[in-house]
Amino acid sequence: MLGNLRPIVRKLFRSLCIPGVNCYDLVIAITGKNCCLNASTVELVIDYETMSTSTMNLDHLAQMIRNGLVSKYDYENPFKNWKHYGQFSPPRYNMSNIPTDLPLFLSYGAYDALSAPTDVELLIADLKSHNKDKIEVQLVESYAHVDFILGVNANQTVYTHIIDFFNRH
Repeated sequence: MLGNLRPIVRKLFRSLCIPGVNCYDLVIAITGKNCCLNASTVELVIDYETMSTSTMNLDHLAQMIRNGLVSKYDYENPFKNWKHYGQFSPPRYNMSNIPTDLPLFLSYGAYDALSAPTDVELLIADLKSHNKDKIEVQLVESYAHVDFILGVNANQTVYTHIIDFFNRH
C-alpha cells in the first residue's frame, strides 16, 4: 500500500511545479533553505525524497515535538500504554544507555527545518556524559536538510569528515 503512494506524492509535487511556481521553493518550505542544490538535485528530491512513511511515525514525531521529550510512542490510552510498556505513560528514551565509548558523529545544519538545530542541541546535552574522545559534532552553518544528501559540496563538507572519523575509531 505505502509503495503505491510514492507515485501519487511525486505527481502531487510535479503538479505544484507549474510555471510561476519554483519547485525549489517547495523543497525549501519542507526542508529549510538548502544552500547547495542545483536544478538537477531538486529533480532528485522530487523523485526520491518524497518517500512515504507510516502515519504512526509522523504521529510519534509530533508527540515528541509537542511534549519536548524523546520518548516512546504514546498510544494516548493508559491501558494500551500499559500493555506495551508496563506503565501508563510512554517511557522516555534513556540516553545514558548509549555506551559512553561508542563512537558518535553528529552533523547538522543551521537551516534544517526537519532536524532543527535546537533539537540537535538537546540531543547533544543529553549526551554530555559521553566520552569526549568518542563523540564529534559538526555544525554546518550554511546547510539545511537536503544539503547533507544531495548538496554539490557534501562530499568535501560532510562525507570526508565522517570517513576520517570512522578511520580514527
